[in-house]
Amino acid sequence: MFTRVFKQFSIGVALSAAALSAHAIDITGAGASFPYPAYAKWAAKYNEETGRRVNYQSIGSGGGQQQIIAKTVDFGASDDPMKGPDLEENNLLQFPAIIGGVVPVINVNGIKPGELKLSGSVLADIYLKKITKWDDEAIKALNPDLKLPSASIIVVHRSDGSGTTFNWTNYLSKVSADWKETVGEGKAVKWPVGQGGKGNEGVAAYVRQLKNSIGYVEYAYAKQNNLSWTQLQNKDGNFVQPSEETFAAAAANADWSSAPGMGVVLTDEPGADSWPITAASFILMHKTQSKPENGKAVLEFFDWAFKNGKEMASELDYVPMPDSVTEQIAELWKSEIKTEDGAPIWQ
Repeated sequence: MFTRVFKQFSIGVALSAAALSAHAIDITGAGASFPYPAYAKWAAKYNEETGRRVNYQSIGSGGGQQQIIAKTVDFGASDDPMKGPDLEENNLLQFPAIIGGVVPVINVNGIKPGELKLSGSVLADIYLKKITKWDDEAIKALNPDLKLPSASIIVVHRSDGSGTTFNWTNYLSKVSADWKETVGEGKAVKWPVGQGGKGNEGVAAYVRQLKNSIGYVEYAYAKQNNLSWTQLQNKDGNFVQPSEETFAAAAANADWSSAPGMGVVLTDEPGADSWPITAASFILMHKTQSKPENGKAVLEFFDWAFKNGKEMASELDYVPMPDSVTEQIAELWKSEIKTEDGAPIWQ
């Protein structure tokens, strides 16, 4: 089912091919590719059940922020949470919609998914061009039982402004002082090495095609493209596999009220089972809705997804938002999103 849905929507067109009913409102969104498989599956089922259509383009978090600020879409999506001053300046509301994990993916002959072990410092050194061969002593020390080729590492990164890149570089900045000083974090950075692919889709395609390559994608893309992901050493020193359970472990103690717009960054969280590059993806909407019927339609979609889409999200190895968090989100909708006359659009 997922393969069919993903291929149908991977070019970034309408998230439903079904006819729009005469009275239904067609809503538009754009942004992060990180949550795209889940949004696609939600939207297809939502259309099937309600006749309503959601058009979402996977263009990267930077594009999502730009388009919602420009009011060219009804909602934006970003894995790089906007800062408080930026939310205020643009009169935006932000809320988390789903949790997942960014994973290193490799294409090395003989290495199966989940076999290779990497640490944060080794990852940083690969992307800093300090480690250039797969049989480097630092990699061999973590993998004494694996036969690693004496082949040059081909590095792949995102070419577009990306929340996935924000979370990746945020993590590397936390585990490597050298990375923090020389490259830093952001949706787009000056990469010391490598070639760029557009979207999670582009990075996955490059890694699938290029022998001896390494890249980073959201976990669903790794599984969909049959890529070999790696284990990672977490803050507690344990090597963990990416999974819904390890993403949930990292998110378990998140204080969603600790950051403006619930914009919590979940990288390098403590915990024996925590995946080190766990991330939330966020929705952005204007607090003052010039088209309140569209704004309400967006909220109706995400309300439906929060209540009915948990199993679908889990099937794709995302972590659905807990009920306690979605209740907080609903309260924000009631108090913050209004018509131009100041009337709330969500009751």
